[in-house]
Amino acid sequence: MVRQATLADLITTAYGLKDSSYVYGGPSWLEWDRWDVIAKVPPGTTEATAKEMLKSLLEERFKLEAHNGEAQMPAYWLTVAPGGLKLKQTPGGTGNGECHGKPSTTGPEPDAVPLTTLSCTNKSLAALAQTLTNNRGGEYLQYPVVDKTETTGAFDFDLKFTPMYLLSRAGGGGITIFDALEKDLGLKLELKTAPQPGLLVDSANETPTPNAPDLAKIMPPLPPAQFEVAAIKPSAPDEKPGGRIAGDEINVRAWPLKYAIDFAWDLNANEELEGAPNWLGSDLFDVEAKVSTDVVAEGSTGQGRPAIAIEDLREMLKTLLIDRFEIKAHMEDRPKDAYTLVTVNSKMTRADPTERTGCKEGPGSDGKDPRLTRPILNMLITCRNVTMAQAVELFPTFAAWYIRYPVLDKTGLTGGWDFTLSWSSGNFMPSFQGQSPPASQTEGASDPNGALSFYDAVSKELGLKLVKEKRPEPVVVFDHIDQQPTPN
Repeated sequence: MVRQATLADLITTAYGLKDSSYVYGGPSWLEWDRWDVIAKVPPGTTEATAKEMLKSLLEERFKLEAHNGEAQMPAYWLTVAPGGLKLKQTPGGTGNGECHGKPSTTGPEPDAVPLTTLSCTNKSLAALAQTLTNNRGGEYLQYPVVDKTETTGAFDFDLKFTPMYLLSRAGGGGITIFDALEKDLGLKLELKTAPQPGLLVDSANETPTPNAPDLAKIMPPLPPAQFEVAAIKPSAPDEKPGGRIAGDEINVRAWPLKYAIDFAWDLNANEELEGAPNWLGSDLFDVEAKVSTDVVAEGSTGQGRPAIAIEDLREMLKTLLIDRFEIKAHMEDRPKDAYTLVTVNSKMTRADPTERTGCKEGPGSDGKDPRLTRPILNMLITCRNVTMAQAVELFPTFAAWYIRYPVLDKTGLTGGWDFTLSWSSGNFMPSFQGQSPPASQTEGASDPNGALSFYDAVSKELGLKLVKEKRPEPVVVFDHIDQQPTPN
């Protein structure tokens, strides 16, 4: 069973590719439209056979045609910097050595932000390029790295850089992996293009052929997933918050019931719950629950246990909370603060209609990443060939702290557009702390520290405007909830 998968995701699985970036060509919707795939395989089916079966399914139902090949794709070229190499040759080295992460180190100041250290011995530069590709350079690199140094031999070296997520905290004392490579090793990364092996999609139908008319008889719907065992109890007074929600289990301590409800009902964490009592955010509970072993697994946690879809986990927790706290709730449309997107002076670029439709976190194929020069702009999305209706559909996902409800598109802009949008997350906006986002995008939208709100970013970078207004939106209304759960 696979949920919410794009055709690119399904192709990646069927053909055993590393990720969907190795799926080239194909129609523009390949990474936009999503499907749920539920299929039964004979007992004892191997993973390799299951992939072949999925491949046949895609060929039959989507009329997928594809072949192995190469495509000219964005890639970082690893070259020797103008100042020359700063590497120590490994005596008698073969170049087949290893790189290991060392414990984080800090600068001379007591409050200095820790550095990531990659320590390599007996390593060729070609192997270094592959290492950077595999670990994405500590989240700095969106594309593969190819060795263009024309340098042979093996080397011992340490590479120290600031983790990307800590750049904003490090301020002027931070160092990116690009600067660290040049400073420590005398190497340079430049974004260009290079031929990359992958799967080239020749054609595919956007609408799959219909399911069999007697499908429900052949393969009845799976029963609702349920916990094999579950326990809820008030936390001890000195209990420290912690735990995890992953794989096939929930195990959390000192959890406010509001957080549990937010997760179970898939609500925005900033959203107030209608009709909810005040104690919902202060009373703490420990929750332990494990999924029943007869639930069909979607994958593996990597620890020998089955993994279950997060959507199923939400429903199971919701059922548990309703049962144990005697919750009675209903959905209702109520007037809420919401946003409408309008055009002021569009600064976006008209898209190539054959380009893949989609938005992703991080820079586009030009490699320009404003987070490197202005780390306080720590949020970045790049959208290609998206309509404004598609863009506003994603705004609440990418900017959940700022946008609580769906955004209406009233820009009047038609067709697909390309744009990059960078802004500061809510924790960098002191003027917003402890209160709702401002009534307009100019009221307290930016801060003296250089942070930029999502509202201002939309205005300054896209030439559009988010207008706040009241309109009916569906909300969860709680009619009743007990303060104490029923006994385990």
